[in-house]
Order: sequence, then C-alpha cells, then structure tokens
Amino acid sequence: MNATDQYSEGFAENDGVKIFYRDYGPINGDPILMVHGLGAQLVHWPPHLIHFLQSHNFRPITYDNRDVGLSSRFSGTPSFVLDYIKYFLRLPIKSEYTIDDMADDGIKLLETLNIEQAHILGTSMGGMIAQIISAQYPKKVKSFTLIASTASTPSPFNAPSRPVRKLMMERSKNPNASAEDVIKREIKIVSLIGMKGRVVDTPEFREETIKNLNRAQDGSGYARQLLSILASKDRLKKIQKIKASTLIIHGKQDPMIQIRNAFKMHKLIPHSKLKIIEEMRHLIEPEILLQFEEDLLEHLRLAS
Repeated sequence: MNATDQYSEGFAENDGVKIFYRDYGPINGDPILMVHGLGAQLVHWPPHLIHFLQSHNFRPITYDNRDVGLSSRFSGTPSFVLDYIKYFLRLPIKSEYTIDDMADDGIKLLETLNIEQAHILGTSMGGMIAQIISAQYPKKVKSFTLIASTASTPSPFNAPSRPVRKLMMERSKNPNASAEDVIKREIKIVSLIGMKGRVVDTPEFREETIKNLNRAQDGSGYARQLLSILASKDRLKKIQKIKASTLIIHGKQDPMIQIRNAFKMHKLIPHSKLKIIEEMRHLIEPEILLQFEEDLLEHLRLAS
C-alpha cells in the first residue's frame, strides 16, 4: 500500500458551509495546507507531490473547496451572457460567495484540526485563496508556496489563451454533460494546459476522469467558482502585506495565467523567490516537480 493510500477524512464547517478534507499525515509531520484550483477536487492533487512531501516528513492536508467534490454546494445559476458582457466591459460582477470566503474555509479547517500554524501551498485559484490566507492570517502561516497563480483579477487584457477560455466557457455552460463529453473535454483541456507532447487520452486517464466525475456528482460549482474569481477585487495591495517567506513557481508556457503575473507578484511580495520552469504550462507533472522539488524542499525546511 502506498503512503498516499492512507489518510483520515472528515468535515470542517464555516458558517454552515461544510468543507470535506483529507489529512494524509503523518500526524507528527509538519502540516502543509494545500489549496487547489478552479473546479478541482482534492483527488486532483498529483500523488507524486503528496508522496514527495510525506517522504520529507511534511503532513499534506488537502480539501474540496466549497462548491466542488464532497463539500457544500450552492444553488445559483450564473447568467453567462450578462456576466460575459460585464467581464468584457470591466463592470462589477456579483457572486454567491467570494475568494475571501474560501480563504476563511481554509482557516476553519486548520482550526478544526487544532493546527496553530502551517505551510500554505496554493495553485491557480487556490493560489488566489492562499494569498488571502497568507496576507490576513500571518500568524497561521509558516511559509507560502504560490504555483501558477495571479494576484490580478482576470480581464480581457490578462486572460487565458482563446482555446483555454473557450473550453472554460463550455464547462461553465454545460455542468451536466454526459460522461463521454466530460472525458473529451478533459482530454482537450489537459492537452492544452499540461506538458506539451504528453499523451493524455489513455485508458487510465479515462478511468480516473469517470471516477472523479462520480465522486463529484454535480459540476455546477465550476461556474460559480469562476464567477467568484471574476467578481473579486485584485490582491495587488494585499499581497504586499505577506510576511511569510514566499516561493513563486510559474510555467514559462502557461496558457491559463500569463507569466507576467508571476513577475508582478515577485516584485510586490516581500521575501519572495521566483522560480520559472521552462517546460511547465499549468500543471505539476512528475517531470515538472523534479525541476523545482529541491527549491521547494529548501523553502519549506528553512521555515520549519
């Protein structure tokens, strides 16, 4: 049995919102709270990253953000036409909950597990959430690792590439697509945001996609999470308050979040270090982790 097959699970609660978590242990390991991205369930964290952290006596704690996986769902149905017009005109957008609310979910989880202080690692939307945790709750944060993310609110001038944006809109508008359509969509998006040249359409990938789809049951939270990102104010001033040592990791070829966002955050976050990965797009494949694992380990150990 692999180390990543052994874990404890449960719920934390934030003002009536239930947050499902998975604590990989070891219980005496140095806790690291891992905050995932848009529409991602806790099962989407790469096993090789979890295992790497465990093998160096860190205690990975993952969770389903509100509105995905086994965490509480909301019921709003975004108006895509109206919200898309507002997005392009840069008009205010309203959402059922905010990125700040999602940051509070993470803090409630730490409190539920009686963890006074933890390393914080966030990727993509999870990096946005983790920025707020690190800026607003400095005493809770040992170190901050920010992967493939941004402190700016996405705009027509700072958006994902057109093919990625098209697939994101398709997923938002069709939350209850058939299993075969979901598989096709996942193959397309992972081919775009994962390492160039990787063969994605394999029996293993299809099987894992269906397994994750069955776990989630409902994909409607993706659109609401996306709306919460678009409705949020930028965090350019907020990240300047981050006190924890920060490691920023970004792919040079990221089609989801442009690389200039990483340089801007590096300039604004005190005590930050920037690591650009040449072959990386938006995901953390085994080959990509190999290119920054020593940087990550040194970063975490210095703050432990």
